[in-house]
Amino acid sequence: MLKLPPLSLYIHIPWCVQKCPYCDFNSHALKGEVPHQEYVDHLLADLDADLPLVAGREISTIFIGGGTPSLLSAEAMQSLLDGVRARIHVVDGAEITMEANPGTVEADRFSGYQRAGVNRISIGVQSFSAEKLTRLGRIHGPEEAKRAAHLATGLGLRSFNLDLMHGLPDQSLEEALDDLRQAIALNPPHLSWYQLTIEPNTLFSSRPPVLPDDDALWDIFERGHELLSAAGYQQYETSAYAKPGYQCQHNLNYWRFGDYLGIGCGAHGKLTFSDGRILRTAKTKHPRGFMQGKYMDKQHEVTTADRPFEFFMNRFRLLEAAPRAEFVNYTGLDESTIRAQLDEALAKGYLEETPEYWQITEKGKLFLNSLLELFLADE
Repeated sequence: MLKLPPLSLYIHIPWCVQKCPYCDFNSHALKGEVPHQEYVDHLLADLDADLPLVAGREISTIFIGGGTPSLLSAEAMQSLLDGVRARIHVVDGAEITMEANPGTVEADRFSGYQRAGVNRISIGVQSFSAEKLTRLGRIHGPEEAKRAAHLATGLGLRSFNLDLMHGLPDQSLEEALDDLRQAIALNPPHLSWYQLTIEPNTLFSSRPPVLPDDDALWDIFERGHELLSAAGYQQYETSAYAKPGYQCQHNLNYWRFGDYLGIGCGAHGKLTFSDGRILRTAKTKHPRGFMQGKYMDKQHEVTTADRPFEFFMNRFRLLEAAPRAEFVNYTGLDESTIRAQLDEALAKGYLEETPEYWQITEKGKLFLNSLLELFLADE
């Protein structure tokens, strides 16, 4: 019997001032003004259309991503979050995160976002090198990034995150570590530290820059990991580090195979039903279509055969132990259906098993793709 996992809400704001060459997110360079209230009205209508799918459930976390959500006015954000709270119960003290770019972090606007209910911001810093920021197509400089972090500290938010990239074009080990040292000096409760990857259909994929080789990347990761650990950050997911107690609750719910409603352009959702179905949804990507009221683009039910892979693809990104009971509760499958694959993962040293948990090993982290492939459904 399936148990209903916690439910989160993801809200997508699709506009950016300009498109970054590495970005494959659903973002659109702004032409003219942001249609603040009009877009909020569509977001809430999109939510209304989805509400029958989650009747009686409550929202445990909210994440407002983009694009650049901080292009939305504080008034529009207030209207949006008020509208959400009027339609579905948001638990007291829920983590409400909003992504922001340093150049769009203005003090007065930010206190407005905070009044609307935002209690965690994720600041897209990427690098503290002016030259590297230019290469990445970013429109802010290092000083703006620092100002944004100081502002977040001063607001007394529940938490804030700095997004940082490594493995940048022509980046040396020392440059990568210098970025990290500057980020650590700002004392964010949470640090996301991603390796730059070249994604298809981006400007970088058509004109690829020279990136550090695998050996250089490994050195950067090892030395950076030591720096972060020494500064009191604990790695809890492939690219996420946090001070104790400051993990991102919204992302934890994704990786624990929780449920989430996705509203807004291109937003994805995953919903579990008490009758045993698991539904994945995707909304219309382009603002033009979305703002004509065409919200749902596609939806499909997750087949029984695909559930083990989908569960572990999320779960094994987390470094914490995975409760065996959650596999049964959240997929509705008996453990016997994957016993052969688990035994192979144990034999290869990718996993350790106790009566309550599975724990991914250091070898399992290194060979994560090989571990996950064991659970792929036979075509």
